[in-house]
Amino acid sequence: MKERSIVFFDIDGTLLDTDKNLPASAKKAVAKLKEDGHIVAIATGRAPFMYEDLRKELGIETFVSCNGQYVVLEGEVIYQNPLHKEALVAMTEEALDNDHPVVYLSDEDMMSNVPEHEYINEGIASLKLGITPGHDPDYHKGRDLYQTLLFVPEGEEQQYVEKYDSFDFIRWHPVSLDVIPKGGSKAKGIAKVIDELGFPPERQYAFGDGPNDLEMLSTVHNSFAMGNAKDEVKSKAKHITKHVNEDGVEHGLRMAGLI
Repeated sequence: MKERSIVFFDIDGTLLDTDKNLPASAKKAVAKLKEDGHIVAIATGRAPFMYEDLRKELGIETFVSCNGQYVVLEGEVIYQNPLHKEALVAMTEEALDNDHPVVYLSDEDMMSNVPEHEYINEGIASLKLGITPGHDPDYHKGRDLYQTLLFVPEGEEQQYVEKYDSFDFIRWHPVSLDVIPKGGSKAKGIAKVIDELGFPPERQYAFGDGPNDLEMLSTVHNSFAMGNAKDEVKSKAKHITKHVNEDGVEHGLRMAGLI
């Protein structure tokens, strides 16, 4: 009988391949983990409503959403860290003046502050969600929001980074940044789950590929960077597995001796 472990998976570029499909090998590997009694969790920059179908398909009820700001353990919310409301209003006004649209993410929905914009179309389309943001210019006022997407081309974000010190900005697309509470990360969200479950470091695993996985891969004891990750991300992980399109999840889990 193997000792019980917990394994956290990023979604885009980790569980899902470059075409946003779930490889059969990854689905089978997750099922095997669960069959052997391990806990399988998701740690993603996506909001919960963006991957509900994936959670159902894999039977996963523990997840770290919005880059660590909204955490659910076995279907129960255990941690929420919303964005600073006044700072978000101020940033939205400045972004509007600069023709940089904003999409607000709650745990249930996403709304844009403008009716239509080419940056939003380009960025959201790349996620292949099958849904688009609604339009509500006041959606961010007086509401708990855990992440915001600021649509600004590479090289033009510094004005926001310097001015809004209650936020961290993480590039996820050539025309878009994740905006999260300062100091927030997947690693901190994972820590909330571990605090509840008590797994020792040697039985904690994480798989990721992107800039928003840096803290997670640096912190979780058994960390795996996907073969498709950039060198900066690979440098933070203990191990490097194959490309997501080459059964990278399954390969990494075999490397770890978990399947």
